[in-house]
Amino acid sequence: SYTISEGNFVIMDIQDHPSSLLESESDNPSPKDRPVWSRKIEYLLSLFGYSVGLGNIWRFPYLCMRNGGGAFLIPFFILLFTSGVPLYFLEVALGQFTGKSPVVVWSISPLFKGLGWLMMTISFLVAWYFNLVIAWVLYYFVHAFFPKIPWASCDNWWNTEQCIVSHKDRLNLNNSFTTTNQSTTAWTINETESLFNTSYGSQNITYNTAAYEFWHYNVLRRSDGIEYPGSVQWHLVLVLLASWVLTFACLIKGIHSVGKVVYVTVIFPYILLTILLIRGVTLDGAIDGILFYLSPDFTKLLRFQVWLEAGLQVFFSLGPAWGGVITMASYNKFNNKCMKDAWSATLADGLTCFYAGFVVFSVLGFMAKDVGMTMEEISTFSTGPGLVFVAYPEVITKLPMPHLWGVLFFLMLITVGVDTQVTEQGEDRVF
Repeated sequence: SYTISEGNFVIMDIQDHPSSLLESESDNPSPKDRPVWSRKIEYLLSLFGYSVGLGNIWRFPYLCMRNGGGAFLIPFFILLFTSGVPLYFLEVALGQFTGKSPVVVWSISPLFKGLGWLMMTISFLVAWYFNLVIAWVLYYFVHAFFPKIPWASCDNWWNTEQCIVSHKDRLNLNNSFTTTNQSTTAWTINETESLFNTSYGSQNITYNTAAYEFWHYNVLRRSDGIEYPGSVQWHLVLVLLASWVLTFACLIKGIHSVGKVVYVTVIFPYILLTILLIRGVTLDGAIDGILFYLSPDFTKLLRFQVWLEAGLQVFFSLGPAWGGVITMASYNKFNNKCMKDAWSATLADGLTCFYAGFVVFSVLGFMAKDVGMTMEEISTFSTGPGLVFVAYPEVITKLPMPHLWGVLFFLMLITVGVDTQVTEQGEDRVF
């Protein structure tokens, strides 16, 4: 690149001043003043932490089950490679070339300036959501240390008269009903909640599991409707504050603190997932759950909805167009080989989704056999928050040393959530 100064040609090194093609130095500081990652591994781990989040653990297994089992992997990986990799590479290359944050980088064209602010706004809103989820997990994590796990019994202040300790208790109730003179006893399962309705004579009774009541009546304590605002839930305020303090501590020194935090928040969840998988496959009924997870139904690949949900999972999990990738890549050296980074991050995301499915469904297979239900019945309410905050905690109470498995499981969720949250907040604080 050449510029003319007083009739002479002056060579300008793009590697030292990549953003000089975009903006004058009077408007922005020189890229030389911008810090860079101490090690390449810290940058890669940050990308992995951004891409691998809670959606890999509680969303992908359910989508796989609902959309053809193992057959769902075909559209997922096709869209991951054809859509996810190009978009990821685009953002990595853009951030690395300019050395600017998402808000500033789009000054390459006045027409695109609004994109940067939109990215920051999306990340700001998602950060509130992620911190709330981390707060819920922290609440469970603290209670896992209690001498008596609170979601393992029905003798707490928040429990109702229709509380049953676990799904297995419905069988005992059913047997007690059939020994009476009543002629009909019918059980139905709510498709979205861990609820059982039974028709006993002329009565219609709804039974809630202890784990369900802990989640709804202790953790959330939500009002009956939007017209009833209720009161401030101070127990959630405290754990939410702890969640924000934890995020702030990870970001206090920018990439220098983030680069050290990711060694724990990225590597540790895989260790915990492996421990939980080893424990899960040793449980009775685990093989049934894994086979249910992997059994392919290729006829569903003809449905547009399956491909749509595969694409949604790719975009939801990778997070392109949210600005986090641009932010992390902007701290790279200019000549870093970013194509390999894009492939590595997308592969880590896809393989983690697949790996987490074995952990989840091995435990659900044990739960189904223990309570005498089919995998279809178990899977109807083991989705999203219901999986993490209702189904899994109930399974933990049935394992030997439940406190240990409860601490490990919720610690894994904390580290996975903090990983994604740190990169989202990192974008909001960098202009």
